[in-house]
Amino acid sequence: MSVALSGNDLTFPQLYDVALRGEQVQLTASAIERMKASRVVVERLVGSGDTAYGINTGFGKLASVRISTEQVRQLQVNLVRSHACGLGAPLSEAETRAMMLLRANALAKGFSGVRPQVVETLCQMLNTKVHPLIPSQGSVGASGDLAPLAHLAQVVIGEGRAVFQGKVLPGGEAMKHAGITPVALQAKEGLSLLNGTQGMLALLSLALREADILVDTADVAAALSLDALRGSPGAFDARIMHARAYAGAATTARNLAHLNEGSQIRESHRSAEKDKRVQDAYSLRCTPQVHGAVRDSLAQAREMAAVELNSATDNPLVFVRDANNGDIISGGNFHGQPLAMAADQAAIAIATLGGIVERRIEQMTNPLTSMLPAFLTPEPGLNSGFMIAQVTAAALTSENKALATPHSVDSISTSGNQEDYVSMGMSGARRLEHMLVNLRHTIAIELLCACQGIDLLAPLQTGALAKKAYQVVRGSSHKVSEDRPLAADIEALSTVVAGGTLSALLR
Repeated sequence: MSVALSGNDLTFPQLYDVALRGEQVQLTASAIERMKASRVVVERLVGSGDTAYGINTGFGKLASVRISTEQVRQLQVNLVRSHACGLGAPLSEAETRAMMLLRANALAKGFSGVRPQVVETLCQMLNTKVHPLIPSQGSVGASGDLAPLAHLAQVVIGEGRAVFQGKVLPGGEAMKHAGITPVALQAKEGLSLLNGTQGMLALLSLALREADILVDTADVAAALSLDALRGSPGAFDARIMHARAYAGAATTARNLAHLNEGSQIRESHRSAEKDKRVQDAYSLRCTPQVHGAVRDSLAQAREMAAVELNSATDNPLVFVRDANNGDIISGGNFHGQPLAMAADQAAIAIATLGGIVERRIEQMTNPLTSMLPAFLTPEPGLNSGFMIAQVTAAALTSENKALATPHSVDSISTSGNQEDYVSMGMSGARRLEHMLVNLRHTIAIELLCACQGIDLLAPLQTGALAKKAYQVVRGSSHKVSEDRPLAADIEALSTVVAGGTLSALLR
């Protein structure tokens, strides 16, 4: 079943199906009719000789330069070519497909004045897997993601470079192999392909998907750590959560209680006379409050991105009044500030989650707090156990703290001071992937430490659901009885985490 693009009802699951699983796409009949209607408005303006920004004028600072009717088509080609100034590592296939889909959906709304052929070409490229080679750097998120979208548009018109069947080819050659006719741009169509926030939105949307997996996995890791440290479940009482009714905190508290239900370790803790602790450290006791704040923050970022999924971010926009008339209005829907702020919010959430994960790792490896053998090894001294695994977690966590520095409060004037306040949304979204890799590795280290701690408490067993998580971990890494390199274990378990096996236990 292909994804039908109307411009109005694209969902995150559909985006992930197309970007990650190669799902086919097609335009709805209603989208085609809306595009045809708005195209009539553009063609009437060109024929009338009236002036409209981006249709028969220059761009940005050059908006006052009038372009003759004979040069309107060349203007659009020149625009695509001149804006293809991106640099750096190319976007991944998933990021590229997400970006293509989002641009097609935005144009399908019918506010951009492009012919249906332009969007149908993007759909053909998705369906045959012609993926433009899009450099990841060069956007300040002002008039959207101009440079990245220009590299996408180059392939639409048979230029630039594309990946097709595993090879990097000239864009025209890739389109020919796929049986797609490149678009000969008409008035406004080059600008409509470039003006938009689809680069930053693609990266943010994919990051939010992985962040959801990681926050659930962090709940699983925290539950195992709680048992390894013989912590108390009292702090997760539903009445406490109700007294301060944040949705995220309640979700994490329920997850922790469910995961460790039936734990023998907890029962032994309750009756242990030698354990004089009244309360656990914050990294255990406040897990619902911290993980919950992360959940709520990610949910807010997702709400902002959800608005953008089905928004018109072109400029100018074409509004049809009736069969023969319409208005072409210049505005600023291309500005990336909402997404830049959402990306910063996601970055802070990712860094926060890594921070508390690392503190639980420290609690388990430090003999002063763990009530376990030093660094979780049966023979400390001869063996260093998880000593340096904690150091690695600390390094990753501190790196994420630096990467979480807000981008949306920065601005640098561009385009002759015409674009004098920019969002930096693309760079804000770009750093999320790096941060998520760091967080994924950190959670993998917590899982390894927690399972090692539980092994050291044998024959006592953790809860029934937590035991399933323990078995998943042990499928990638066996108990550490004597020192061995742990890098491969961390990498292997990190791959399992990314696949969602552990987060799925909560569903």
